[in-house]
Amino acid sequence: MAYKDHVSEIVDISDEERDAFFADVARASRAIHAAFHPDKVNYGAYGDTGCHLHMHLVPKYKDEYEWGGVFEMNPGKVHLTEEEYQEMIEKIKANL
Repeated sequence: MAYKDHVSEIVDISDEERDAFFADVARASRAIHAAFHPDKVNYGAYGDTGCHLHMHLVPKYKDEYEWGGVFEMNPGKVHLTEEEYQEMIEKIKANL
């Protein structure tokens, strides 16, 4: 999930804009919980080279890959088809 304007740092936006951004993050997280029922959603804000404020929302499940550890950005473990990605997108949209 990316911030609407091109900014690099959370400190580059006002308190009001930050609050709205995190409200959007929470809304997306609720949709992920409703669609996929994870045990936990991890949140990551990385961007050493990307320079665009964004947040990674990663659903995680007990006793599955990476439970109890930090998630990998591109683990290369699973590749979905375009149809599978679209199905996931639709599940999230349906819960927004």
